[in-house]
Amino acid sequence: MEKKKTVFLDRDGTLIEEVNFLSRVEDLKLFSFTAEAVELLRSNGFGLIVITNQSGIDRGLYTEGAMHSIHREIQRQLNDAIDAFYFCPHLPGAGCHCRKPMLGMIEEAQREHRIDMANSWVIGDKNLDIELGFNVGIRTAMVKTGYGVEHFPKLANKPDVIADNLLEAVKVIIREP
Repeated sequence: MEKKKTVFLDRDGTLIEEVNFLSRVEDLKLFSFTAEAVELLRSNGFGLIVITNQSGIDRGLYTEGAMHSIHREIQRQLNDAIDAFYFCPHLPGAGCHCRKPMLGMIEEAQREHRIDMANSWVIGDKNLDIELGFNVGIRTAMVKTGYGVEHFPKLANKPDVIADNLLEAVKVIIREP
């Protein structure tokens, strides 16, 4: 089976509107451009994997079940376009290997999916997302939605792409060799 180029997508602030500690399906809002961006990636041969830090679970703000309900709703609204969701439930500073910018979620995805890492990307709105891409050695795109505008000046490493939103980042990515 052939390996597939993949986009690792941050969830909150990138794929969906930022809601601090999103805990209820009713509060979930996809950006108006999300479906088009996801379809463009799929039609250009990319796999789509969501990687998300969800410390609200360890903080006791919501359950893992509530998070899975949100992921099911994202899948429903995007016609099952996401190949997988990976999450870290731990608090910052917990010392886990899964919390971005550590590699745990991407390593798990690599074990479970045939990924062409040389042609894959990380897209996110925080410095943690960009650092994850640098840590794993793949290209990165920063979006200015969510926390993007706030985090952009704080970047230690410059992303390959800086875009106003996910759709604009995707338009650049699909033109890349």
